[in-house]
Amino acid sequence: MTTFILDVLKDLQKRNKDLSTLIFILPSKRAGIFLKHQIAQIVNHTILSPKIISIEEFVEDLSQLKKTSNTELLFVFYKVYLELTKKEDQEGFDSFSKWAQILLQDFNEIDRYLISQDKIFNYLSAIQDLKHWSLEEPKSDFIKKYLSFWSKLNQYYTKFSETLLQNKTGYQGLIYREAVENLETYIQSNSKNQHVFLGFNALNKAEENIIQELLENEMGEIFWDIDQKFFDNKYHDAGLFTRQHHKNWKYFSTNPFNWKTNNYKKEKKIEVFGVPKNIGQAKYIGTLLKKIKKNNASLQQTAVVLADENLLTPTLNALPSSIDALNITMGFPLQSIPLASLFEQIFQIHKKGGDTFYYKDVIAILSHQYIRPLLNNNNVDIASKITKTILNNNLVYITIDRLKELAVNSSKVLDLLFVVKDNNVENILKNCNTLILCIKEDLDLNKSLNKLSLEYLFRFNELFNELSNLNKSYSYIKDLNTLHGIYKELLSAATLDFQGEPLQGLQVMGMLESRVLDFETVIIASVNEGVLPSGKTNNSFIPFDVKIENKLPTYKEKDAVYTYHFYRLVQRAKNVYILYNTEADVLTGGEKSRFITQLELEGDHSIKHQIVTPKVEACFTKLIEIEKTEAIQNELIAVAKKGFSPSSLTNYIRNPIDFYYQKILGITQQEDVEESVAFNTLGTVVHNTLEDLYKEFIGVFLTAENLEKQKQKIAQKVTYHFEKEYKEGDINTGKNLIIFEIAKRYVFNFINLEIEEVKQGNQIKIIALEANNRTAISISELDYTIHLTGKVDRVDSYNGITRIIDYKTGKVASNQVEISNWEDITTDYKKYSKSFQVLLYAYMMKQENKVAFPLEAGIISFKNLSAGFIKFGVKEGRNSDQLITEETLANFEIELKKIIIEICNPKINFIEKEV
Repeated sequence: MTTFILDVLKDLQKRNKDLSTLIFILPSKRAGIFLKHQIAQIVNHTILSPKIISIEEFVEDLSQLKKTSNTELLFVFYKVYLELTKKEDQEGFDSFSKWAQILLQDFNEIDRYLISQDKIFNYLSAIQDLKHWSLEEPKSDFIKKYLSFWSKLNQYYTKFSETLLQNKTGYQGLIYREAVENLETYIQSNSKNQHVFLGFNALNKAEENIIQELLENEMGEIFWDIDQKFFDNKYHDAGLFTRQHHKNWKYFSTNPFNWKTNNYKKEKKIEVFGVPKNIGQAKYIGTLLKKIKKNNASLQQTAVVLADENLLTPTLNALPSSIDALNITMGFPLQSIPLASLFEQIFQIHKKGGDTFYYKDVIAILSHQYIRPLLNNNNVDIASKITKTILNNNLVYITIDRLKELAVNSSKVLDLLFVVKDNNVENILKNCNTLILCIKEDLDLNKSLNKLSLEYLFRFNELFNELSNLNKSYSYIKDLNTLHGIYKELLSAATLDFQGEPLQGLQVMGMLESRVLDFETVIIASVNEGVLPSGKTNNSFIPFDVKIENKLPTYKEKDAVYTYHFYRLVQRAKNVYILYNTEADVLTGGEKSRFITQLELEGDHSIKHQIVTPKVEACFTKLIEIEKTEAIQNELIAVAKKGFSPSSLTNYIRNPIDFYYQKILGITQQEDVEESVAFNTLGTVVHNTLEDLYKEFIGVFLTAENLEKQKQKIAQKVTYHFEKEYKEGDINTGKNLIIFEIAKRYVFNFINLEIEEVKQGNQIKIIALEANNRTAISISELDYTIHLTGKVDRVDSYNGITRIIDYKTGKVASNQVEISNWEDITTDYKKYSKSFQVLLYAYMMKQENKVAFPLEAGIISFKNLSAGFIKFGVKEGRNSDQLITEETLANFEIELKKIIIEICNPKINFIEKEV
């Protein structure tokens, strides 16, 4: 495949141009590498390498100014702003930076297009004057300040540009303006230099002036890369700028316009794929590359062009392992590496201020992959120790002193992380720099770690050094919010460059990096509206009509730039794969790009368009099944001998896999700090409070007088048990205070219910509280004894009938503790789990001869206390038999043994249920 660069070189060679004496000027540095490579291919003898530079480097040389960073420009501009603004009207740097960024962009555009500053700023001021009825008197202070701001724009610009020029620095636009000013001097002193401009399209006014002046003085020539089809069609945006240049430049009235090619209409294979979501696109890029590599062993002439650079990480993860040569021209965002999350967390905790730290913030920082090793002492994992203490003691907030108690030998690291003296900007920067050095020392000791982590540290060290230098030079960063904003701006612009062989293998690049380059096979991703092209974005103080009047670029021109880049990629390619996201998203682009529709409507090529739906693997829908191996069977026997509890059996009924995880593997639910009192904690507090209040009545009948006395102890007992269960959690405010009061109310209402029962003449005698039970049963199908265990909340005698009572702080209705079909009790967890539990308690106690008939079992629901004791019953028709008899327990025993046999049967696997 012939390339644009190769065509240019062959033309120059054909005209016997001495390549080594030429100055090649290209749109980007990237193209220069390919140019140098192709020069080596066409020359047949040794020559000196020609000077190859980008247009920005050339203009910077012309201007004699050094380009400065956007962040430094903000600080310089703020200094100018303070000098020109009354003290009472001055804004803080944080507020200033939000609008100053936009104004700097406008300054840049005005200078790049060589617009008269006086003209445009006075025009803008006059517009605002008219908008706000300038003749109306009296003007409010707000209107006065607003109009004053617009009238000062010219002063801001003049003073700002003067300050930069004095320091021999500038932003892009100022550099371009100065380059035009210096052009005549350059021409006079470099008249023998020959410049070759190649691959340009959209040019600002300064670039046009510079190139035209050099062409007119016979100091250069220019090569355009435009297809005849786009050039001849006056409505096609791909040729918008080249048509304008051809029409408006005097040079082309007497000189040829090189070149209009005819590559676009050549035969091409173009396929368009609609893929859901960005990750789907990244995955499909991997699939396409596999196919391409299968058909062609080399990916030498293949490029993946990412219109949305956020696709870089998922695309790299999706590349086939068979790709052995790869070059990535895009930088990896520094904000995507692990260290960025660490410093973001540090900023967040210090922005909140205060002497205590939220437990999640503390755990996140101490568990970070770069911090955990710093805390380790004699192979003791201090981060885990602190995390365990926080969870065990329910610490929602923790102080630095408490942290130091738990990590005695790690005070220095903890101070760097959590202590910023006076919340001072200088001190937090010093802490961050020192922390980076500590991490580096640890990495130096641990030789097994790769060098990538050291590279991360080096880049962050550079970033914080830049912040420190800016703070020392300007002293405008007064608080952590401002510092954090500047840090995020610097971070968002910082990238890690990939090392690779730029001329070999697969090329992964952004849209702008593809300028001047040609590939045989091109994969273009994220071809969606809002991405390619970017659409109507107007971050500017200059209104649309003023831009039109002054010939400044609008979204129309920006769309035309993207149109050119898109069609130029397709122009010489033989195989083109275009991917777009089918799921329209406000943040990541809308519907498929107009470019796709335009390709289809033009009809120059046969385009295959298909929607790709990801294959959903069977494993996502298949229920888990665990075979009972010998090891699992041995563990089951151990569990059976230790004892099945009512909760473990109902857990199996609900979902056998949960039983397997908890009882066989010993995996328990991850503990977490209870910021609000959990339901199970509330239940434990109520249970334990009732046990304390009633234990002195074991073996005696309840009286109204005795129960009234116990009501006075409720607050003290509830408080005691909350402190015991909720540890150091706060119950004095907010939702927890409400739950604390609910617990007291539950106990108070329950005792009142018992008082009413006693006053009505009912005889209630406490037999046992929190009674532990353990009983053995024999099952003929099993060759080992099964044990059952469980703790009954309360056993009492009510008018001569023994009652087994289970307390529930949640709501329970009567239909949840009655059955009509015995087989349902071990199959329908949701409806009969409570019936199963109370019957199992009754069964165990009867087996141990701890209770006698007549017998009842049931639940007292604190959320349904008006229902009183909700008895278990066997429903027959409309009637319900609520007494537990030998027959009741015999029927239950049959179902109980069935479920135990199923659990212990080695031929029945643990099969997940859809819960």
